[in-house]
Amino acid sequence: MPVSSPGAALRHRAFRFVTRLRPRPVPSRLPRPAQVRALLAVLDKAVAAQQPADAAVASCGEPGPVSGQVARDCGDASSAFLHLRARLRELPLTDPDLVQTQAYAGRLLDYDQWMVHQSVNLAFTVHPDARTEAARLQLNGLGRPADDLRRLRDTLKTEEGAP
Repeated sequence: MPVSSPGAALRHRAFRFVTRLRPRPVPSRLPRPAQVRALLAVLDKAVAAQQPADAAVASCGEPGPVSGQVARDCGDASSAFLHLRARLRELPLTDPDLVQTQAYAGRLLDYDQWMVHQSVNLAFTVHPDARTEAARLQLNGLGRPADDLRRLRDTLKTEEGAP
Protein backbone atom coordinates (compact mmCIF):
# COMPACT_ATOMS: atom_id res chain seq x y z
CA MET A 1 0.00 0.00 0.00
CA PRO A 2 1.67 3.25 -1.10
CA VAL A 3 2.08 5.93 1.48
CA SER A 4 1.67 9.50 0.28
CA SER A 5 3.33 12.42 1.88
CA PRO A 6 1.27 14.57 4.25
CA GLY A 7 1.71 17.51 1.92
CA ALA A 8 0.13 15.65 -1.03
CA ALA A 9 -3.32 15.60 0.54
CA LEU A 10 -3.04 19.28 1.42
CA ARG A 11 -1.98 20.18 -2.13
CA HIS A 12 -4.88 18.15 -3.52
CA ARG A 13 -7.39 19.95 -1.29
CA ALA A 14 -5.88 23.33 -2.16
CA PHE A 15 -6.07 22.52 -5.88
CA ARG A 16 -9.75 21.60 -5.58
CA PHE A 17 -10.45 24.81 -3.65
CA VAL A 18 -8.65 27.01 -6.17
CA THR A 19 -10.37 25.41 -9.16
CA ARG A 20 -13.74 26.11 -7.58
CA LEU A 21 -12.83 29.78 -7.14
CA ARG A 22 -11.92 30.30 -10.78
CA PRO A 23 -14.59 32.24 -12.59
CA ARG A 24 -16.46 30.27 -15.18
CA PRO A 25 -15.81 31.27 -18.76
CA VAL A 26 -18.19 33.97 -19.87
CA PRO A 27 -20.13 32.93 -22.95
CA SER A 28 -19.51 35.11 -25.93
CA ARG A 29 -22.25 37.65 -26.42
CA LEU A 30 -24.54 36.71 -29.26
CA PRO A 31 -25.89 39.49 -31.47
CA ARG A 32 -29.43 40.54 -30.58
CA PRO A 33 -31.05 38.98 -33.68
CA ALA A 34 -29.52 35.60 -32.79
CA GLN A 35 -30.73 35.93 -29.19
CA VAL A 36 -34.25 36.76 -30.40
CA ARG A 37 -34.27 33.80 -32.82
CA ALA A 38 -33.19 31.44 -30.05
CA LEU A 39 -35.84 32.77 -27.67
CA LEU A 40 -38.54 32.63 -30.35
CA ALA A 41 -37.62 29.03 -31.21
CA VAL A 42 -38.25 27.95 -27.62
CA LEU A 43 -41.42 30.05 -27.34
CA ASP A 44 -42.76 28.56 -30.59
CA LYS A 45 -42.24 25.06 -29.22
CA ALA A 46 -43.86 26.08 -25.91
CA VAL A 47 -46.93 27.42 -27.66
CA ALA A 48 -47.13 24.25 -29.77
CA ALA A 49 -46.91 22.13 -26.60
CA GLN A 50 -49.82 24.00 -25.08
CA GLN A 51 -52.47 22.60 -27.44
CA PRO A 52 -52.20 18.95 -26.34
CA ALA A 53 -51.70 20.04 -22.73
CA ASP A 54 -54.81 22.20 -22.86
CA ALA A 55 -56.82 19.27 -24.23
CA ALA A 56 -55.44 16.94 -21.55
CA VAL A 57 -56.32 19.35 -18.74
CA ALA A 58 -59.81 19.83 -20.18
CA SER A 59 -60.22 16.03 -20.37
CA CYS A 60 -59.42 15.82 -16.66
CA GLY A 61 -62.44 18.04 -16.02
CA GLU A 62 -64.99 16.09 -18.06
CA PRO A 63 -67.83 14.42 -16.14
CA GLY A 64 -67.47 10.73 -15.45
CA PRO A 65 -64.41 8.56 -15.03
CA VAL A 66 -61.15 9.79 -16.55
CA SER A 67 -59.27 7.37 -18.79
CA GLY A 68 -55.71 6.24 -18.34
CA GLN A 69 -54.86 7.80 -21.71
CA VAL A 70 -55.58 11.21 -20.20
CA ALA A 71 -53.04 10.49 -17.47
CA ARG A 72 -50.45 9.56 -20.11
CA ASP A 73 -51.26 12.71 -22.08
CA CYS A 74 -50.82 14.81 -18.96
CA GLY A 75 -47.53 13.08 -18.22
CA ASP A 76 -46.30 13.82 -21.75
CA ALA A 77 -47.39 17.45 -21.45
CA SER A 78 -45.73 17.88 -18.07
CA SER A 79 -42.51 16.38 -19.38
CA ALA A 80 -42.60 18.65 -22.44
CA PHE A 81 -43.02 21.74 -20.26
CA LEU A 82 -40.16 20.63 -18.02
CA HIS A 83 -37.83 20.20 -20.99
CA LEU A 84 -38.89 23.51 -22.51
CA ARG A 85 -38.28 25.27 -19.21
CA ALA A 86 -34.77 23.82 -19.10
CA ARG A 87 -34.08 24.90 -22.68
CA LEU A 88 -35.38 28.37 -21.89
CA ARG A 89 -33.16 28.63 -18.81
CA GLU A 90 -30.08 27.62 -20.83
CA LEU A 91 -30.44 30.37 -23.42
CA PRO A 92 -27.43 32.71 -23.33
CA LEU A 93 -29.41 35.95 -23.37
CA THR A 94 -27.69 39.19 -22.42
CA ASP A 95 -30.01 41.98 -23.54
CA PRO A 96 -31.95 43.14 -20.46
CA ASP A 97 -35.36 43.15 -22.16
CA LEU A 98 -34.81 39.64 -23.51
CA VAL A 99 -33.66 38.41 -20.09
CA GLN A 100 -36.86 39.85 -18.64
CA THR A 101 -38.93 38.15 -21.36
CA GLN A 102 -37.08 34.89 -20.67
CA ALA A 103 -37.91 35.09 -16.96
CA TYR A 104 -41.58 35.88 -17.60
CA ALA A 105 -41.88 33.04 -20.13
CA GLY A 106 -40.29 30.72 -17.56
CA ARG A 107 -42.91 31.66 -14.98
CA LEU A 108 -45.68 31.02 -17.51
CA LEU A 109 -44.21 27.60 -18.37
CA ASP A 110 -43.96 26.81 -14.66
CA TYR A 111 -47.66 27.64 -14.33
CA ASP A 112 -48.57 25.41 -17.29
CA GLN A 113 -46.68 22.50 -15.75
CA TRP A 114 -48.26 23.16 -12.35
CA MET A 115 -51.75 23.26 -13.89
CA VAL A 116 -51.21 19.92 -15.64
CA HIS A 117 -49.94 18.40 -12.38
CA GLN A 118 -52.90 19.73 -10.36
CA SER A 119 -55.44 18.52 -12.93
CA VAL A 120 -54.01 15.00 -12.73
CA ASN A 121 -54.14 15.17 -8.94
CA LEU A 122 -57.81 16.15 -9.07
CA ALA A 123 -58.75 13.59 -11.74
CA PHE A 124 -56.96 10.66 -10.12
CA THR A 125 -57.33 11.42 -6.42
CA VAL A 126 -57.02 8.54 -3.98
CA HIS A 127 -59.73 9.86 -1.66
CA PRO A 128 -62.51 11.35 -3.80
CA ASP A 129 -65.03 13.59 -2.11
CA ALA A 130 -67.65 16.10 -3.24
CA ARG A 131 -65.34 19.11 -2.94
CA THR A 132 -62.59 17.50 -5.02
CA GLU A 133 -65.09 16.41 -7.66
CA ALA A 134 -66.56 19.92 -7.85
CA ALA A 135 -63.09 21.38 -8.34
CA ARG A 136 -62.26 18.76 -10.99
CA LEU A 137 -65.40 19.55 -12.97
CA GLN A 138 -64.34 23.19 -13.19
CA LEU A 139 -61.17 22.30 -15.15
CA ASN A 140 -61.48 23.44 -18.74
CA GLY A 141 -57.90 23.98 -19.95
CA LEU A 142 -54.72 25.84 -19.12
CA GLY A 143 -56.43 29.22 -18.85
CA ARG A 144 -55.21 32.80 -19.14
CA PRO A 145 -51.47 32.18 -18.51
CA ALA A 146 -51.40 30.01 -21.65
CA ASP A 147 -52.93 32.90 -23.58
CA ASP A 148 -50.33 35.21 -22.02
CA LEU A 149 -47.51 32.99 -23.31
CA ARG A 150 -48.97 33.07 -26.83
CA ARG A 151 -49.30 36.85 -26.66
CA LEU A 152 -45.72 37.15 -25.39
CA ARG A 153 -44.46 35.10 -28.31
CA ASP A 154 -46.55 37.07 -30.82
CA THR A 155 -45.44 40.41 -29.37
CA LEU A 156 -41.78 39.42 -29.57
CA LYS A 157 -42.28 38.32 -33.20
CA THR A 158 -43.88 41.61 -34.21
CA GLU A 159 -41.38 43.77 -32.31
CA GLU A 160 -38.45 42.03 -33.92
CA GLY A 161 -40.05 41.88 -37.37
CA ALA A 162 -39.78 38.11 -37.53
CA PRO A 163 -42.07 36.27 -39.96
